[in-house]
Amino acid sequence: MRILFLTDAKTVGGSEVYLREMLPRLRRLGLEAEAALPLAEGNAWIRQALEARGVPVHAYRSFEDLPLGYDRVVASAWYPQSYKKFFARYTRLTLLIHDQIEIFYPLGLRYAYRLGYRLLQVPNLTRAEAVITVSRWAARWLKEVHGIRNVYAVPNGVDTEHFRPPGPGEKEALRKRYGLQRFSVIVPARMSLEKNHLAVLLTAKLLPEADFLLVGTGELMGLWQKTAWFLNLKNVHFLGRRTDMPELYRAVDAMLLPTLGENQSLATLEAMASALPTVSTPIPAQQELIVSGQTGLLTPPWPSALARALQNLPLHLGKQARAHVLAHHTLEKSAHTLASVLAIC
Repeated sequence: MRILFLTDAKTVGGSEVYLREMLPRLRRLGLEAEAALPLAEGNAWIRQALEARGVPVHAYRSFEDLPLGYDRVVASAWYPQSYKKFFARYTRLTLLIHDQIEIFYPLGLRYAYRLGYRLLQVPNLTRAEAVITVSRWAARWLKEVHGIRNVYAVPNGVDTEHFRPPGPGEKEALRKRYGLQRFSVIVPARMSLEKNHLAVLLTAKLLPEADFLLVGTGELMGLWQKTAWFLNLKNVHFLGRRTDMPELYRAVDAMLLPTLGENQSLATLEAMASALPTVSTPIPAQQELIVSGQTGLLTPPWPSALARALQNLPLHLGKQARAHVLAHHTLEKSAHTLASVLAIC
């Protein structure tokens, strides 16, 4: 089966990293998987990475340049309007959805988000011949809340050799390299509203004895930097975009992710695979990954509750979290599931 995986991404996000990991594995399973991305400097490295792994890549300048003749075209878009152009080029499309299907904003604002999603995205999903999404709860949600048919769940996977626990003496060496001397909490999340960095900063205010390492960039980074300065948070450090995440996970003591919206969080899976104890929020996507008290802690996104969870975080949860990832969320398992779905959907 010859399959084209199509995206409109001019820069690299989680959906493009997903292609880098999954497409070579699909080819090893016998599928002729290819990729099409816009010709843009911001995605050049992911195109090069795919080609280095044996995946044919088509860099297109316009939608009219997109190649034809595939048994299936699987499209992901950052912008809902791109789907109209995809459908103009391909009459039959399978959509691969990494979207945050629902964001659990307070004060009823989640329903405003739901309405926007229904108006902007649901018509595209309805038009598709099939929809693949990366969590079981999202597949149920699309069916039950938005009435989408032919929805299939392919849960995310991570590289459990790349993201692993520290070996003997490794954690101490990494902590020395990064200058970590106190209890250290990593917060890996794009600086956008639903990631709830305000709760992180207020939690840091309650725990001056701990260091908080904020990894990521985004439109709100300047705001959160100013807020940290205003609150005089000497224990908050903005690390920006990093390429050494496996080492950072092995160096720190815990991960905090008080998120209000996920489909299935790769950062959470990476931390769990690294045997890092994790504190997050009880939204459905996180409940699918974390059994509170067994593979991590789930707590409401209130600074006082988050601070208590970090203070009382059982370190052995990290070992159980990794065992869960090894059983359910390896890249190989995800690739086999995706190949099976592509054969039947």
